[in-house]
Amino acid sequence: MSLDLHVVIDALKTNLPDTILDVKTFRGETTLLIKKEKIREVCHYLKKDFDFKFVVDITAVDYLEFKRPRFEVIYYLHRFGPEFDENMRIRLKVEVSEEDLKVDSVVPVWSGANWLEREVYDMFGIEFVGHPDLRRILMPEDYEPFPLRKDFDVRDREASKKSFERALREGE
Repeated sequence: MSLDLHVVIDALKTNLPDTILDVKTFRGETTLLIKKEKIREVCHYLKKDFDFKFVVDITAVDYLEFKRPRFEVIYYLHRFGPEFDENMRIRLKVEVSEEDLKVDSVVPVWSGANWLEREVYDMFGIEFVGHPDLRRILMPEDYEPFPLRKDFDVRDREASKKSFERALREGE
């Protein structure tokens, strides 16, 4: 008998009660909305008890004026089952408010989450608590805005200009 995603979800509901806020399935993909403060615990449980060994991606969405809380951090996890039909993917989401831009890091669960979390931090400004080296990865360290936020003004060149001028001064 192959492992089914419903078994995983039921086990989560039983062993980590009041952790799952919502379950949605669309076009064959299942998404669990998780309490923000439980994300590391859920990820650890999925890895330890159900062999979700691979964090495929971590990203974020900025809903700006369309939804509250404003941000969601999204985790794509994959399980390589012993049989082909036991391979499965699951998407976890946590809501992050603009007033509290912090969520626990899952680097202690999957070391491969390191640069994924750094990219989300760099582009959205969401901090990952417990991350071993949370600093910008794509933008200069002194760059203040976060380019993937919906309120980022692409016409405002001041932040880029300041960063470029600093680099020129340091290069002399």
